[in-house]
Amino acid sequence: MTEPATDRATGTRVPLSVLDLALVADGSTGAAAIQRAVALAVDLDALGYRRVWYAEHHLAPGVASAAPAVLAAAVAARTSRIRVGSGAVLLSTTSPLIAAEQFGTIAALHPGRVDLGLGRAFTVPRSPAAPRAADAAAPEGDERRNGRAKAAENPSKPTFDGGRAAAGAVPRLVDGLYVPPAPPNGFNDPALRERILAQQEVIGAQREPADFREEVELVLDVQRGTYRDRSGGAYTSPPVEGAQFDLWLLASSGGESARVAGELGLPLAANFHVSPATVLDTVAAYREAFRPGVLEEPYVVVSADVLVAQTLERARVLAEPFADWVLSIRRGERGAIAYPSPSAATAWTDRPDAERALVADRVDTRIVGDPDTVVERLETLVRVTGADELLVTTATHDPAETRRSFELLAHAWGTGDRAATSPGRVASGV
Repeated sequence: MTEPATDRATGTRVPLSVLDLALVADGSTGAAAIQRAVALAVDLDALGYRRVWYAEHHLAPGVASAAPAVLAAAVAARTSRIRVGSGAVLLSTTSPLIAAEQFGTIAALHPGRVDLGLGRAFTVPRSPAAPRAADAAAPEGDERRNGRAKAAENPSKPTFDGGRAAAGAVPRLVDGLYVPPAPPNGFNDPALRERILAQQEVIGAQREPADFREEVELVLDVQRGTYRDRSGGAYTSPPVEGAQFDLWLLASSGGESARVAGELGLPLAANFHVSPATVLDTVAAYREAFRPGVLEEPYVVVSADVLVAQTLERARVLAEPFADWVLSIRRGERGAIAYPSPSAATAWTDRPDAERALVADRVDTRIVGDPDTVVERLETLVRVTGADELLVTTATHDPAETRRSFELLAHAWGTGDRAATSPGRVASGV
């Protein structure tokens, strides 16, 4: 067994939080998925998870978390301790001020329990020759190194199959953590580009975001009551000024999001579950850029896709549909499909090499197993990344199995009755 993954301030294991996509199971409905998401949050509150976040996704048949602010408000009203928030609101579809007003409104009713996570996604390079991105923009909120988009769902399958590395990419084992090569796909796939552009038109994603740092600073300045436009004009937003929410940035690479989070002294969520190939670069770039600001010290949450069952064999059965689901995100015409049942899943051994190559990074890094196995692998993730907190996401066809996975993990990790505190220590501002 590895050494415990501990919170350096308290000597206990780092806190656990949850990213919920409000998955729609095959044969179910979006309304049922939203109702289950709210009920699950009540259970997570009782189980001692620190926070629950909702990711913004649009027009994906298998994901119902299209309105993170609405879900967060509903959950905050039904829980007493757990923090609620977004992972993330996308600045390509929502302006930073509107996002701040939405979450400031929630914070007015539930002060000190609200997180506004911002990400850059749902943009597609204008040139067909643009660099690869690990997932298509069915967003979870952030950018690649070239400032472009990301998607947001999850991984499944504890195998290490060959033949899936992108050209020139090499898998690594870093102090026990498997870091896969990036997948061989990208926005230069014509069908994928057309799907993303068509979705943007339906969504009405016509907004042209300004400089990312400027947009983040706008939120901070309005919250502090110091905002001035370029001509010196002062503006006030009553729901935002003085609002007790924490601002977070999400990143899937060592690019602009990680750098801006560090420069402004903000907490960062690093997307291991979306882009495992780049997580170490993401965390390193953030820590290198960090200057005391909102926080005195860096604070990093690392996401992980996790599935816990009573036995390893049962966990592997429940995990089987995950590759089909990820494949639908990365290659499908409609985005994430409704989550399949294990009986409908394609067996990994029956899958063509090209499909394995497209999803293996997420399949190989999904943490699947019995409680002891999962805890050991999560401890490795914390040790290697230096995570201050873990953000776990779980996908199964049966909501009862998802709930059971979170319950088993909470007991094995020892979440106890953790306080829903803010990250780090505030230096200035919020």
